[in-house]
Amino acid sequence: MSGDLVLEIFTEAIMLAFKLSVPTLMIAMLVGLIIAILQAATQVHEQTLTFAPKAIIVALALLAMGPWMGSSLIEFFNRINDLMANTPI
Repeated sequence: MSGDLVLEIFTEAIMLAFKLSVPTLMIAMLVGLIIAILQAATQVHEQTLTFAPKAIIVALALLAMGPWMGSSLIEFFNRINDLMANTPI
């Protein structure tokens, strides 16, 4: 396995991690921003008000995006397995 191939696989793995994590992080950030605005408007600064809705929304987002995330990971691992099977040592 050449260095170029290893670098390509590593780059693809990093991009896949980025592609899979960004939607969830953006949802958490938007929910946090909305809750922060509501807390500033109402002057209620309770810690559970920030954590509980964010955790619920992120869990729902992960459930909704789970099949897409799983298929992306399966495609990546299948590509890696094909490369390992077809690349001479």
